[in-house]
Amino acid sequence: MRALTWQGTGKVSVETVPDPKIQDPTDAIVRMTSTAICGSDLHLYDVLGMYLDKGDVLGHEPMGIVEEVGPEVTHIKPGDRVVIPFNISCGHCWMCAHGYFAQCETTQVKEQGKGASLFGYTKLYGQVPGGQAEYLRVPQAHFGPIKVPDDGRPDERYLFLSDVLTTSWQAVKWADVEPGDTVLVTGLGPIGQMCARIARHLGATRVFAIDDVPERIAMAQRHGIEVVASAEEVLDKTHGRGADRVIEAVGMEAHGSPFQSAAIKTAGLLPDAIGRKVTETAGVDRMAALRTAFEAVRRAGTVSIIGVYGGNADPMPMMDLFDKGVTLRMGQAHVKRWVDDILPLLTGDDDPLGVDDLVTHRVPLEEAPGAYDMFKKKEDGCIKVVLKPFG
Repeated sequence: MRALTWQGTGKVSVETVPDPKIQDPTDAIVRMTSTAICGSDLHLYDVLGMYLDKGDVLGHEPMGIVEEVGPEVTHIKPGDRVVIPFNISCGHCWMCAHGYFAQCETTQVKEQGKGASLFGYTKLYGQVPGGQAEYLRVPQAHFGPIKVPDDGRPDERYLFLSDVLTTSWQAVKWADVEPGDTVLVTGLGPIGQMCARIARHLGATRVFAIDDVPERIAMAQRHGIEVVASAEEVLDKTHGRGADRVIEAVGMEAHGSPFQSAAIKTAGLLPDAIGRKVTETAGVDRMAALRTAFEAVRRAGTVSIIGVYGGNADPMPMMDLFDKGVTLRMGQAHVKRWVDDILPLLTGDDDPLGVDDLVTHRVPLEEAPGAYDMFKKKEDGCIKVVLKPFG
């Protein structure tokens, strides 16, 4: 089959790799019909090469048609249309039983001290081949795949249950957004766009967002989001109090942190063993967006961090956070925890979350390397790319 593979820092290519096969009785094989590029994929593209091997298949936002199932997989069958959550969870361990699917004890990568395995995401999270390919082997398929209607709607109506929608829903829930709240979202990439829309859907009176990319700003404004330039502007618009809830949706990609940016790039250029040691002991992230979140949140407010961070030596303004009484919540999305809340919003005739207004580019899998470069550089109005493995 053809698959998008990592070949080195800043380099990916579509190669012919072995077809996946059923290995365990809880496996399934799914033919990919759509698979998206995520901002987190850019971390692998640019930064975290020390945790990848040449030829690793990337991608963790897939959906498709079931081709084959193992004998212990009964809730789906060949021919079903399914979305695959980005985290791999068993559904029955202690963590899964309590709804913490991103911490599944069956698939935890214990040798790395990490949570549940992820599709297409480095040795830290199990080095499981990802979904930017023609076919995907799905472990724990007795629980993970989400069956969606075969209703003739384009894949993009359901595809984002794999990550974007469920991650954004959790970010808003983790922020404790209530009707009447004022919310700030930092960053208007795909996650930030959906966080802002979901906050409005769940009753926030005003939703602010910070970004400086014109196409992202225009998309947010189409959905009633007030785009501002800084934390100071949020304070001005809230009579000095600040936003009740802040969702930090940028993570380690934040601009405005030149020292941290240089350190990240340097670590990525070191030999793998040295780069891993530096990242795990002295790693720092670009913290500009997080600082903005801390400045903009009101006293006794909540900051929900959904942007991905990887540093172990990140400076935190603990005195200010303690003084303001800020609640912090963060972590990978527990995808299946939120599906029952979101799926009914996707199956009706309306589109309350604006899902149909997110994808800007649809390209064949063979053109994925160029799409990665375009997405990284934010060229051609690129906000969200969906790859089509079969044309």
